[in-house]
Amino acid sequence: MEFAKFEPVSIHNHPELNERWVQDRIAEDPSILGLGDVVLKDRERIQPKAGRLDLLLQDAEASRRYEVEIQLGATDESHIIRTIEYWDIERKRYPQYEHTAVIVAEDITSRFLNVINLFNGMIPLIAIQMRALQSGGKIGLIFTTVVDLLSLGLVDEDEEGQEPTDRAYWESRGSKKTVAMADQLLGMAKQHDSTLELKYNKFYIGLARNGQPWNFMIFRPKKEFIRFEVRLKNAAETQRRLESAGLDIMDYDSRWGYYRIRLQPGDIDKHKDILTEVIAEAYAAGGQK
Repeated sequence: MEFAKFEPVSIHNHPELNERWVQDRIAEDPSILGLGDVVLKDRERIQPKAGRLDLLLQDAEASRRYEVEIQLGATDESHIIRTIEYWDIERKRYPQYEHTAVIVAEDITSRFLNVINLFNGMIPLIAIQMRALQSGGKIGLIFTTVVDLLSLGLVDEDEEGQEPTDRAYWESRGSKKTVAMADQLLGMAKQHDSTLELKYNKFYIGLARNGQPWNFMIFRPKKEFIRFEVRLKNAAETQRRLESAGLDIMDYDSRWGYYRIRLQPGDIDKHKDILTEVIAEAYAAGGQK
């Protein structure tokens, strides 16, 4: 391959390039930001009494939106506040989506990097540093995530804070019939690990392996049905496969990564094949933790 020497370019100080040019490049191919499979939802989106949001992106396969603000040069207080303000407006207007604020700047200084990290503890916030490089009359953009979303703890990591209960508690809260459905699903999981057992917590029935929580699937028995929650990656193919099998999918919990499936008495035997498949997939993925 032929070696090419790239020279850094300041878009902020460039005589021809500007923020609009950067917007155009991202709008043409939003994936260059490194946020995954996202599509452009809107640009220069008017915010009531608050200016315009540079770019609104949406995850192609999930209910997550990204409010993106672009800053040429170095980050400053007004840019951070504006990014958070637009994020707040959008999340209140469209609460059915999960929203993430995204700051894109040429220079994210150490001072504001600390500030952004502090905000990230309370606000879903991503900071991306943008660099422009040129060679032979051509110019390209490189985006590097310097502050990512604060990782949330998984359900099983919060077990110490869960008040333990027992089977009688859940048979009272749900019913003996629906708790017995948890036994059936456990039996299917035990094909992969015979040491698995039910662990009764106040808000759900989880799983334990050798006494330690291992919640690749959890159960919430109700009076007339059981809510079966299985940890799988949210994907169009998975959704299609579950729906084609006739399962009653309640929704997808993108916060924790669970498909929520409503199972009526008799449904486990009726949908044994697909349930066996998804339990095997969730177990395999959980085994990689």
